[in-house]
Order: sequence, then C-alpha cells, then structure tokens
Amino acid sequence: MKNSLLIAVFLTVTQIFSAKVSSAQEKAPYNTGFGLMLDLGTGGTFVGPHAKHFFTGNHAGQAMLLFGNSLTVLGAEYSYNQGIPGAPGLNWNLGIGPQFYFGTGTNGFLLRPQAGLEFKVPKAPIAAGFDWRPMWELTHGTSFEPARFSLTFKYAF
Repeated sequence: MKNSLLIAVFLTVTQIFSAKVSSAQEKAPYNTGFGLMLDLGTGGTFVGPHAKHFFTGNHAGQAMLLFGNSLTVLGAEYSYNQGIPGAPGLNWNLGIGPQFYFGTGTNGFLLRPQAGLEFKVPKAPIAAGFDWRPMWELTHGTSFEPARFSLTFKYAF
C-alpha cells in the first residue's frame, strides 16, 4: 500500500511538471483571488481564508489558513490549470503542496495532492471551485485519507 501510494504521488508530480505547454500563451482566468475555503470529509471540517494567484496562464500558487477540530492548518500549493474547450470560465486543475497542522499538544506535516474544477464567472469578479484533496500524513505514523474535498469561493480580480 505504501509503495503504491508513493508511485501515485510520483506520477501525479511527473504529470504536473511534464504537461505540454501550448504554443499560444494561455490567458489566466484572473490574476488573484481571495476568499473562503471549506475542507470537508472524513476526519472533520475545516474552514478559513484562502488565496490563489496565477503566475502565468496555467501555473498558480495558493495558500490557506484553516481552522477546525481544535487544529490550525497552514498550507501552500502549486497547481496546473487548463481551460475546458467550449466551457467559458471553467478550468480543471491538478496540484500538490505541503500543509502543517498545529493544535493543543499536537502538530504534524501533510502532503495534499488535489484535482478539481474551478469556475470563474465571465465578466464578474467571482470564482468557485471544487477539489478532491486526499490527505497524506507523514508524521505520527504515515496515514492516507482519500475522502477529503474542498469548496472555495473567492473574489477574483
């Protein structure tokens, strides 16, 4: 199980970094967005501020500070984003990044791959996303929780 998980993470990272760059420069759906993230699923619900910034048309970074279950979670991620032809404002994305959690008497490190969809309302500064975000804990014994998802709502400009 542990080896297959490592292989899955390696393949995800390889896919992100080896994605073809189109000959025409893709335009980002927005520059920066600030809003709210809900992290839901097995193990509790976390909520807090979230920001996403596009460095190029396809490459973005995001950060979040989440609170729940007597824990605080701080995370940062890279994501590759691509528009869906024929669906203005709708993008798919793949990403990965570290998260650190802190709480009363406990702290740890998580690796969070993610795959999802994001919709930027055309001609309005509103974006919303839905991601599958499995949680892979690398401290206190290794554990993997596949049933984790997030909803994001942001003001995007």
